[in-house]
Amino acid sequence: MTKILLAEDDESMRVYLTKALERVGYVVTAVDRGTAALPLLKEESFDLLLTDIVMPEMDGIELAQQASVIAPDMRVMFITGFAAVALKASKAAPTAKVLSKPFHLKDLVAEVDRLFQTEDQHGRL
Repeated sequence: MTKILLAEDDESMRVYLTKALERVGYVVTAVDRGTAALPLLKEESFDLLLTDIVMPEMDGIELAQQASVIAPDMRVMFITGFAAVALKASKAAPTAKVLSKPFHLKDLVAEVDRLFQTEDQHGRL
């Protein structure tokens, strides 16, 4: 099963995203800030870090940078409502996908599926 660590400070968005991803079969652990995500990354293995960029205490970019040291094979996807922040994110983590808010849940699920579908296809070659 694919495990996702979701870091999102907006509670309604966090609950919404968690339910949508779980509904299609992903295992989701959700936290409300980057500083809460770091200890989990050290204790558990995740396939994807799905993080908001603008959060208190530690932004998603810093979280992704620290996560890449802890779990270098984990994929990263940023979600943000700020276009300028999205540009900064794509420069800080060029292999990460950036999804701009507002987005439809089916778009999020499609992007997550695409990440792991590509990996599955290459794994079978």
